[in-house]
Amino acid sequence: MTEQTARPDLLGERLARIPQLIDVDAHVVEPPDLWSGRLPARYRDAGPHIEYAPAGEVRLVDGKYVETPGTEGPDVAWWVYEDTRNQIKRYIAAAGVPAGEVTNEGITYDDMRPGCWIPAERLADMDVNGVQAQMCFPNYPRFCGQIFLWGKDRELAELCVRAYNDWMVEEWCGFGGGRLIPLCIVPLWDVELAVAEVRRNAARGVRAVAFSELPAYLGLPSLHSRYWDPFFAACEETGTVVSMHIGSGTRTPQTSADAPGAVGATIIFGNSVASMTDFLFSGVPHRFPGLKLLYAEAQIGWIPYLLERVDDVWETHRGWAHSQDNCPEPPSTYYYRQITSCFFKDAVGVELLEKVGVDNATFETDYPHQDGTWPRSREAAAMQFGHLDQGLINKIARGNAIRLLGLDLPE
Repeated sequence: MTEQTARPDLLGERLARIPQLIDVDAHVVEPPDLWSGRLPARYRDAGPHIEYAPAGEVRLVDGKYVETPGTEGPDVAWWVYEDTRNQIKRYIAAAGVPAGEVTNEGITYDDMRPGCWIPAERLADMDVNGVQAQMCFPNYPRFCGQIFLWGKDRELAELCVRAYNDWMVEEWCGFGGGRLIPLCIVPLWDVELAVAEVRRNAARGVRAVAFSELPAYLGLPSLHSRYWDPFFAACEETGTVVSMHIGSGTRTPQTSADAPGAVGATIIFGNSVASMTDFLFSGVPHRFPGLKLLYAEAQIGWIPYLLERVDDVWETHRGWAHSQDNCPEPPSTYYYRQITSCFFKDAVGVELLEKVGVDNATFETDYPHQDGTWPRSREAAAMQFGHLDQGLINKIARGNAIRLLGLDLPE
């Protein structure tokens, strides 16, 4: 018997204690004219645009998904960029769809809730869900904009990054009086271009940038190379939070080629374990003590053991593992000072909250993805942490996010 079954009034009691949420991880389905309406005319055919064709085959080739349209069946929406094609799939626009009907098949914009891509409709869906403000990661460009890293024409790729950010600031977040929080992307192939884009967006009030949890997985320099130090310096100086979504390294943990998707979906948090360990031992938080890192959709229950382990390795294996070369203090010191994670389904993490850090946890909804809790995110919050002290509830539901992102809202 569950606690809710035993106490029918339990949800109502807890729900009354959950304030309006600040959602630090949702997603936007990019509107079909985002790039075609902003790129120079000479690039509109090569730049991302929507075409309609039957659903097709999806293959994983060298760590990248390769899709080709089919020849039969109803048309679905395809993003076309240079010589690549990606269909918009049901599971990335699953809000309001029963779990058994969510597949990886292609759909059209008419098949999804308007809140997936229209700002006014998104605000309405936030109202239904008890969300006051929300930050959205990309969908089509991937979680840190790596689709443009793979582009052939670097000038076009840079223009695409800038067009996305202009749309994010001016159109998506320009509507709704600050309830939609801007999150921008950068040209990942050039650190100086990335620095310039951070500064360009910070100058117009952007306080968060998407980055890869594991840049080396994308074939980019690692955190240990110090190549990214100018980027981190710019983020520290401008108060820009480096926001890393689970899976933003593209490559995710797999056990075998014949394992069902359920295996990868379960162990994907391993990317966050690897990323956080990488950051702590790389010395990035030590060199940039004002830098703030955010892990999105990573959950939090794994963090206490990781902190125990990294501190033990730091001390026990210092003679051969170079654990203290770039990390002069115990790694957990930097975590509690500079790293925030968010969750939406992690009752175990709530039980370990004191070790996770009461100031280091935030809440999310993952709208409109299949894993998301819309339209019952406040209920999900109530059942997971609605029993805590009211001050802790307020921190997790909104206060920590407001402080992290410097939002002009009451905590």
